[in-house]
Amino acid sequence: MRFTAFNFQPELLEGISFSGYETATPVQEQVIPPIMEGRDIIASAQTGTGKTAAFLLPVMNHLMQHRIEGQVGALIIVPTRELAIQIGQHLEGLSYFTNISSIAVYGGNDGMNFVAEKNAFKLGADIVICTPGRMIAHIGMGYVQLQQLRFLVLDEADRMLDMGFQEDIERIISILPAKRQNLLFSATMPEKIRRLAHKILTNPLEINIAISRPPEKIVQQACVVYEAQKLPVLKDILKKMTYKSALIFCSRKQSVKQLTMTLLRAKMNVAEIHSDLEQDQRVDVLNGFASGRIPVLVATDVLSRGIDIDTIDLVINYDIPHDAEDYVHRIGRTARAEADGVAITLVSDKEINKFSNIEKFLGKTVDKVLLDPAFGPVPDYVPMKRSSGGSSGGSGRKPQRHHSGRKPQQR
Repeated sequence: MRFTAFNFQPELLEGISFSGYETATPVQEQVIPPIMEGRDIIASAQTGTGKTAAFLLPVMNHLMQHRIEGQVGALIIVPTRELAIQIGQHLEGLSYFTNISSIAVYGGNDGMNFVAEKNAFKLGADIVICTPGRMIAHIGMGYVQLQQLRFLVLDEADRMLDMGFQEDIERIISILPAKRQNLLFSATMPEKIRRLAHKILTNPLEINIAISRPPEKIVQQACVVYEAQKLPVLKDILKKMTYKSALIFCSRKQSVKQLTMTLLRAKMNVAEIHSDLEQDQRVDVLNGFASGRIPVLVATDVLSRGIDIDTIDLVINYDIPHDAEDYVHRIGRTARAEADGVAITLVSDKEINKFSNIEKFLGKTVDKVLLDPAFGPVPDYVPMKRSSGGSSGGSGRKPQRHHSGRKPQQR
């Protein structure tokens, strides 16, 4: 299902296209329509299924049409500052062509941030993304006015309750208007979540999203490298592996353009596809790729859904996708029909935690390949544990010459 089918405002559709999205994920297909109809929602959906856009888009669309100046229109409560920042950044991209205002409210920053947050509550912001503790701090100051609130969103509700935020959440809800639309998202549905839902939701629609899994016949591998090693490792893979058609994914179209130019300079037969190309240009590139005339194609996630070319036997993630669902769709471009396929992901030292989250989503560990020592030292694959205060980073360990695993599969 394409996003154009949801009847969003034109400016919002521009932001969706700008963010590189064309086709909705299953959670978006099921959740967006009832939200737009005004229903309360309780949805079981894992992080990485596209659920953030599933609630952001209909909320933004409503506020674009029915905004109230000087008021907070939607409150999104999340368990950690990392998630608040992530949703805030996602929202910025989607709202680029709209007049939607937003702010992420979370602890651990400086006094200037607190002043900006205070001004947002006093002067109004369309969407506020907040952690419970920081929100309680502002409420305690006496200037938070939420009488005109239209939407309350609880994201990762099970995690918030596990972290002991139930009393804070109930206090926040106590100052909200009784008439509002409530959206609750949780990876699991234990009894305590159902009790909370019973307290705050009105005749909710319950939605359970089945998690996508890649076919078992896809051989998944990962190369853990420093960022500067990605290009030489990629060139080595393309040079030594046997394949009919190789599809390389980058998360940003600028990265697609730069990587394609670099590979062309290396005398490789490669083309690019992204949202800046006209439709007839995309068709020409895809026809060349499908026919085998172009053996290597570099693409954004615009190509991770909706393409079905049986000859793709190698997928390479040059960088880690934003959502685990995107990873599943990317590598699902190979091993079509009865064919086999290999999916290799280049994981930089700064992407280790993100890839670890994808492995948790998959419920399995992806084999880490053994690189040639000629590439130099590589990082240890050691994801950092996140505390409830939450910050993430690299492994924090000294580099080693190589790490255990298998050599890239030769085909």
